[in-house]
Amino acid sequence: MAAFDWGVIQQAAPALLKEGLVFTLKLTVYSTVLALIWGTILAMMRLSSINIFRWFAGSYVNVMRSLPLILILFWFFFLVPYILGWFDFMWATYIDGNESARMVSRPLSGFTCALITFTLFEAAYFCEIMRAGIQSIPRGQVGAGYALGLRYFQVMRLIVLPQAFRNMLPVIFTQMIVLFQDTSLVTVLSLNDLLGMARINADITGRPVELYIFAAAIYFVISLVCSRLVKVSIGV
Repeated sequence: MAAFDWGVIQQAAPALLKEGLVFTLKLTVYSTVLALIWGTILAMMRLSSINIFRWFAGSYVNVMRSLPLILILFWFFFLVPYILGWFDFMWATYIDGNESARMVSRPLSGFTCALITFTLFEAAYFCEIMRAGIQSIPRGQVGAGYALGLRYFQVMRLIVLPQAFRNMLPVIFTQMIVLFQDTSLVTVLSLNDLLGMARINADITGRPVELYIFAAAIYFVISLVCSRLVKVSIGV
């Protein structure tokens, strides 16, 4: 049995941290922000008195939560470029009148595909989190806002959402940790995230044990630190 080689980790660490970890953290932060915005809009639609909004948001959440994340990731990575190419073809043919136009798939970067996927998928979960937060605000405060002459969106922006965000902050951070770990799925698309860089360096050096242990240690430390911060924020 070969001895554990610390030198392999020392050589690969700069690439894993500067490229792989940065990719993973960027994908996590950008996806969280966008998913939180889209999820909040969905939550407001689910609580709307307009049926079509409630139906759309409810259907969206149920579909996204019923499908495996890896399946949605594959769908966006392989199919969306062809759909965008089809729209280009239709625009060139019927709007610009270019009869010689041909349908060519529009390339999207792997990061963009992953960002779209995680944003749309995680928004379904943030929607339910924010819906619970909005419903936790006493109805009397909403009524008081209307009594002061505020409109619906002013009541939501000035009274309801700030309190809902504060109440749901620990759950939002917990979902962010889950998202951080789920980003490792992009490795199957050969993207250079933290786990992907560990795999590349393992293939080059032939030392998968050391590099996968190092990657696991980074995931563990970051997740543990974030979990502690969540507990501190709720006073546990």
